[in-house]
Formats: sequence, structure tokens, C-alpha cells
Amino acid sequence: MRVGRALGKTEEEVAQTLMTQLKERGHPDAPPPLATDGKGDYRTAMVDTWGEVPDYDGRGRPPTRKQPQPDWQYVQVVKERSGYRLTAVHVTVVYGDPDEVLAQVGGHTSYVERTNLTARQMNARLVRKTLSYSKQLDALAAACAWEDWVYNLTRTVDTLSIPDRDAQGRRRWQRQTPAMEAGLTDHRWTIKELLTTVIPPESPNT
Repeated sequence: MRVGRALGKTEEEVAQTLMTQLKERGHPDAPPPLATDGKGDYRTAMVDTWGEVPDYDGRGRPPTRKQPQPDWQYVQVVKERSGYRLTAVHVTVVYGDPDEVLAQVGGHTSYVERTNLTARQMNARLVRKTLSYSKQLDALAAACAWEDWVYNLTRTVDTLSIPDRDAQGRRRWQRQTPAMEAGLTDHRWTIKELLTTVIPPESPNT
């Protein structure tokens, strides 16, 4: 499920925005297991967002800098290319036990790459070397937000299907959207439903 989207001029700016979104959307205490490529300073963004200042033991100056926590899981996958050919892949476990992190996250970024491909198929503004680019940032942000809503609520994903039985006892698969898998809805939304649903803004307590 897509839980964050950031647009920025630098990878560092994007990383910080994404980590802030993750903290606000289901991960208030610690980051989820992460795998990234070598771009963007995600290590610093994670510490800035979830890091904690160590307790003062009474000796020397009190600590002021945030530090990563022992239960974090983060792996960085850096690929080397020569022209269009992949020549090497370097996998570095930044946070966590290497065996546990690689078992949980995997030493690859295939999920991210697949998401990027799906995004370009759904949103022509993200296709490389095209005339469908956005001239205004607001238009790009709106198109990306719409793409995420459609993906999360209206598109079923094969890997999220769950086994079921029909009335005759024959095996069948119940297809699910990412939002259904996350427990945010009990059905697959239609585009009409997505366009006509009005969510009232949260009002502050008075």
C-alpha cells in the first residue's frame, strides 16, 4: 500500500518528507523496515524523525544529538552500471541484525522498482522523455495524489488475493485492494465512489 508521496528538488528533501509522512501514518514510534537505493540521505532522515537523545549518565556534557534505536531495520542497495549494463550490486545493512534485516526486507529494491513502473503506467506525467510532463507543481501533485487513491482503493493486487470457497465448495480467490488488505475498507471502490465520496475535515476540539 502506498502510504507516502513526496515531491522535491533534492533526494534529501524527499527523504525527510517521506519519513515525516510515515510517522504520521501508522509508525509514530519507530520506522517500518526499509530498503532504499544509494540516493537520498535516508539514514539522517530516519534519525531526525524517530531518533532519541540518550539518557544523561552524569558524566561530561549531556548528550544532545539523536541516535538510532536498536530495533530499526534498514538496508541500502547500491547498483553499479557501465552504460546500460549492471555490473555490481552492493548490499549494506545500515540498521539492525544483518540476517534478520535481509530475511525481513530482502537485499533488493524490486518492490520499489515495480511500484515506480506501475506509477509510470498509471500517471503519464512521470514517464521519462515524454511530452506529458507537468508545467506546474500543483498539477503534478494533484495527479500523483489521484494516482495513489486509485491504486490503494480501486486496483486489486494479485499477491494480496486470499483463498476462499464458493457455494459449491470449489476453491476460488478473493481479490483485494491494498486498502482492503490494510483494513481501511471492506470492498473494492469504484471510480464513481471515489469521486463522489466527501470526507469532512477534522475539526479541532472546542
